[in-house]
Amino acid sequence: MNNISITDILELPAQERIRLVELIWDSVAAVPEAVEVSPALNAELEVRLKEFEKNPEAGYSWDEVKSHLQDSSWRSA
Repeated sequence: MNNISITDILELPAQERIRLVELIWDSVAAVPEAVEVSPALNAELEVRLKEFEKNPEAGYSWDEVKSHLQDSSWRSA
C-alpha cells in the first residue's frame, strides 16, 4: 500500500479530495458492524426508537426538514 501524506492529500484538487472521502466512507459503510457504538450512544438510540414507536407521526418529514434548512428558519442566534 502506498503511504500518502496529509500534504499530498491537501495538494489534490477539491473534487479529488471529495472523491477520496466518498471512497473512505463507502469502505466504512460496507461493514457497519465494525463501527463501535458507545454504550451511552446506544442507550440514547434506544430511547429515541421507543419514542418513535410510541408516536411515529411526531417530528418532521424529510421535506419539512429540508425546507427549514433551506430557508434558515432553524438557525439559532
